[in-house]
Amino acid sequence: MYRASCKGVLALFLALTAWTASAQLEIVIDSFVVDPLPVAIVPFGWEGPGPRPYDVAQVIDDDLTGTGRFRSIARADMLEQPTAGHEVDLADWRALQMDFVVIGKISALPGDNYRVSFQTFDTVRQEQILAFDLTSPPSRLRGVGHYIADLVYQKLLGIRGVFSTRIAYITSTENRTFELIVADADGENPRVIVRSAEPIMSPAWSPDGQELAYVVFEDGGSAIYTKNIYSGQRRRLSARAGVNGAPAWSPDGRRMALTLSDRVGNLDIYIHDLMTGKLTRVTKHSAIDTEPAWSRNGEMLYFNSDRSGGPQIYEVAAKGGKPVRLTFEGNYNARPRLSPDGRTLAVVHNDQGNYRIGLLDLMTGGLRVVSDGRLDESPSFAPNGQILIYAGTRGRLGSLETVSTDGLVKQQLSSTGLDVREPVWSPFPSDP
Repeated sequence: MYRASCKGVLALFLALTAWTASAQLEIVIDSFVVDPLPVAIVPFGWEGPGPRPYDVAQVIDDDLTGTGRFRSIARADMLEQPTAGHEVDLADWRALQMDFVVIGKISALPGDNYRVSFQTFDTVRQEQILAFDLTSPPSRLRGVGHYIADLVYQKLLGIRGVFSTRIAYITSTENRTFELIVADADGENPRVIVRSAEPIMSPAWSPDGQELAYVVFEDGGSAIYTKNIYSGQRRRLSARAGVNGAPAWSPDGRRMALTLSDRVGNLDIYIHDLMTGKLTRVTKHSAIDTEPAWSRNGEMLYFNSDRSGGPQIYEVAAKGGKPVRLTFEGNYNARPRLSPDGRTLAVVHNDQGNYRIGLLDLMTGGLRVVSDGRLDESPSFAPNGQILIYAGTRGRLGSLETVSTDGLVKQQLSSTGLDVREPVWSPFPSDP
């Protein structure tokens, strides 16, 4: 049996009330695993005056089934809807072919807060395997549902869930309004943090999830800014003459890799020390070197260069040195992004005329295509390394897509009427 309690968990669900709401994304699941895990999410009980304040169980159900790795049961088909452990008849759930059951209860507390408790049962082993209690104000109950889904996901699959994380992406409209948006991982609660009449590009999360770096075109040129998503504080990092692009935070958050042009217009990789302001040039070549990504230990950089005739991925020491080519399959490999475990690079790969997301094994050099679109771009790993989000196309507009790293589960996050591009997945939130 596992039981824990958490009083400070609400730090995970701080509302970003200073942001402006934007159009919401809708998840459409295109494919599932062959044999998803059966888990019943029972409606949570309510102890308090008036109606239940929020359907936390539905959030959990949507999160788990939305991964394609779980299947649930309709509430109308449940033989019982227990809210306490002693009310659970595991035989009934076995008869419904449910391997796991999640039950819970919301209780009113003094001061306009709620206690949320839940339990998870294994119907095969006939035992409780997880239980948790936490306290929440009304405005955070949706976040509580995400957090519970994270715990259940980790308990059943042995992998940390990402339902409490966020995604950032860029939208544009026909009237040329560009927005940098942050939303929950399921596309809910979108908030605009930057709005501009000029293009916004290349969003990148800081390692602590507090800031976003991005490129914006203002005053006739490009500039790199960082913005704290909580305080709204904005800082200009680079606005040199020429190109300022492709920012990437180092793992320790102290440095930023950039693509800058020199006096003759040549594009190379630089490192900007965020503490001292010192700028160090890493590559020096007549070709275009761009789109840097850091290794886990911060000692190496992966980047895209056309020095061999077409875009390919290279590796170079962050302190400088001779770059080493990593990709040899196909005539186009670009936009490298490292997996959280440091073993795989996601790249945009030309697959028989289609631009698709490929996974490059850094040990073997093997490359495996996991998306099936025509113009897929901008891959970004979820912080647990199990899912990629990327930009695809639906008709004339860009859309956000996700695919599991094994290629089995595909989803579309649609947003009606918007051109959606350049998604990036946030780090895990801080532990409570």
